[in-house]
Amino acid sequence: MATRRAFLGGAAASAVALAAQGAGARRAFALEQRNGVDFLRGPYNLAFFYRHNLAYRIGAGMHFFHSKQHDLLQLTRFEDHAAVDARFDQEALEWLLNPPATEPEMPYYSSYVDRAMHTLFRTIDWTHMHHEQTYDVMAFREIPWAEKKAWTDRAVKYYLTMQTEGVPRSPAPLELTMRRAGIMMKPYFNYFRNFYPLDQSLFYVAHWWHPAVYEAQMISGNQDQEAAIKGVEDVMHREVIPNRPGRMVLSREIMPRYSRMTPESANIFDNLHMLHGIAYSILAYKGWSVEEKRAEMYRVIQAMGYQPGDEAYARKFGEPHPAYDPRTYPNWVRSPQGAMGMIMMDMLMEMLPMMYPGGLSKAEKSAVMQQMMKNGRLGIEPGEIPGSLHDAMMRVAPGMRMMPGATEPGETPRMMTETMEANWRRKAERMPDIAPIDMGVEPSLGAARVASR
Repeated sequence: MATRRAFLGGAAASAVALAAQGAGARRAFALEQRNGVDFLRGPYNLAFFYRHNLAYRIGAGMHFFHSKQHDLLQLTRFEDHAAVDARFDQEALEWLLNPPATEPEMPYYSSYVDRAMHTLFRTIDWTHMHHEQTYDVMAFREIPWAEKKAWTDRAVKYYLTMQTEGVPRSPAPLELTMRRAGIMMKPYFNYFRNFYPLDQSLFYVAHWWHPAVYEAQMISGNQDQEAAIKGVEDVMHREVIPNRPGRMVLSREIMPRYSRMTPESANIFDNLHMLHGIAYSILAYKGWSVEEKRAEMYRVIQAMGYQPGDEAYARKFGEPHPAYDPRTYPNWVRSPQGAMGMIMMDMLMEMLPMMYPGGLSKAEKSAVMQQMMKNGRLGIEPGEIPGSLHDAMMRVAPGMRMMPGATEPGETPRMMTETMEANWRRKAERMPDIAPIDMGVEPSLGAARVASR
């Protein structure tokens, strides 16, 4: 079938090839599917490309450095991480300042990782296709505002059902999928964030950009999108790139209105953005072979992928900044503290009683919390123990009881993840759903306003 890039160019192409796939951490390779899935047809196809071409190209430039980062991490020496980080940051910035005409697929600039773990790239490109579909729906003037959700729901259903099981990202919030993944004690945890802070911060810009564009469409209706998206482009160059976010912002923070319209799509994008960070940390970690990395990568992809019934949890998240205007860049957006940090801290608090059944002293618990906060910020801070969170905790609070599968590649700490998932499900039962947004009244664009919360 035609891939979305071939569709964009108006040509048909076959995407069939052979790949080496590891079974667990073994060196026994098997064939791995490379069949593409066709681009969902609709009257809106290519609307974003033609109507908001510069915004389309900026996103394409971001996906260039999303692609190339994989091979850089796998094929360069870890000892050179500072130089690699600085050099690629400059190269990636050039792709934002002079963006390409069309979007690359992931294998274009990371052929080694593509051959080693192609399902990772299928997962990323499939979700990038969903980005394009949903941008197009919002950009197409001839879809009445009141029908935007129905067309978006159609795209969500296609995304969740038309790919191989495990490839689509879950429509459930990160509160659930991160508990399934069980990565916090893995030896690679936050390696990319800590040792490649420039590159990571540029990805934080990208993870702000995508939801900011959706929200610009949501505040401007069918008629005024050009002005709204121009405002997002301007604030990105003027403020966001020079003073980058200190964390991965979530959909609920940057596109609150769009998240209320389509929480499934919002959560899908959060789960993809989190997968980016996990994948880069796995590749940056030099303690495992490529086969072991593939085993862990595929375990995480499966754990954070769509499972039947996940839709029931799609609206189980808060709305920290319901009036955010994406043409502005207030302090809370650039802060290292936000919704993602709260999720990770909640998870750590759930894990501590299982890892330290005898309890922690007040001093030990304080030291663990300090290391957790430092580990979750860009770079290596004074007083931070370099390496994984597990390494730091073993230093400041010895005596941790390790769960089977907590640190090994391709293994899941089942007792821990199942306990945490069950606890969150019980919490979700008491949690009100985020309210739908009224699409019956089309918005018109007003002056940019900085939301106080």
